[in-house]
Amino acid sequence: MKVRLTLFLLVAIVFSSCRSVPKDVVYFEDLKTQVFQKDYYKYEPTIKTNDQLLITVSAPVSNQSKVAQFNLPMNSYLAPGETTVLNSAAIQTYTVDKEGYINFPEIGKMKLAGLSRSAAIELITEKVSDYISDATPVVNLQIISFKVNVIGEVNKPGFVDVTDERISIFDALAAVGDMTIYGDRKNVKLIRENNGQLESVVLDLTTSEIFNSPYYYLQQNDLLYIEQNDTKKKESKFGSAENYKLSIVSISVSVVSVIASALVAILK
Repeated sequence: MKVRLTLFLLVAIVFSSCRSVPKDVVYFEDLKTQVFQKDYYKYEPTIKTNDQLLITVSAPVSNQSKVAQFNLPMNSYLAPGETTVLNSAAIQTYTVDKEGYINFPEIGKMKLAGLSRSAAIELITEKVSDYISDATPVVNLQIISFKVNVIGEVNKPGFVDVTDERISIFDALAAVGDMTIYGDRKNVKLIRENNGQLESVVLDLTTSEIFNSPYYYLQQNDLLYIEQNDTKKKESKFGSAENYKLSIVSISVSVVSVIASALVAILK
């Protein structure tokens, strides 16, 4: 009886020491059927300093010449070995200066920083309409320098280019191949620049409250840092030699476990 009890305790100790169950690896684990109050479809990015803007003004064919003056000329360049200047089909872009202004053809300086995309379009349309009262201009604006950076415990860290001007935290994670199993989903750091100052916030992606967070959608040049979880931090303390020793110990413990299980079966 004592032998069986000893072997049972040995097996229990072995399995408890070998067990390594990942924790906190599930996103919004408390999510149930519910409706969130956030008006996702209304979200628009805000124009910031240093943004690169592509702005075009168009009108019906009969009035096209009237709005041509409000568009930047095409890029011109001289190809190596050529004597003829060529025009690129790419339209030049506007850079929002440190004061938040762009210099628009005919109109001059306009402050766009701090405006949403739709508000900026409305302002430009109003300014252009003052010059061509007999035509209805159509203004299109795109933030073409919109990107975010995702680093840390993800599969493909790096920059994510945003083409539709709206990107959520999970969109960004999907673009970099998601977190690894070692990413700390409860301690995701977001670093953002606002009016020349850096702000940081820690986000918990294991709770559905993330959907109501004002940081759910990312802004231009946001940095998303995925920290290592405790398991990875502990592993990083060991070098290759220590890891080799741990592997030998693990194999030895597994062998002892098998032998102990066999003896328990024989002594029954």
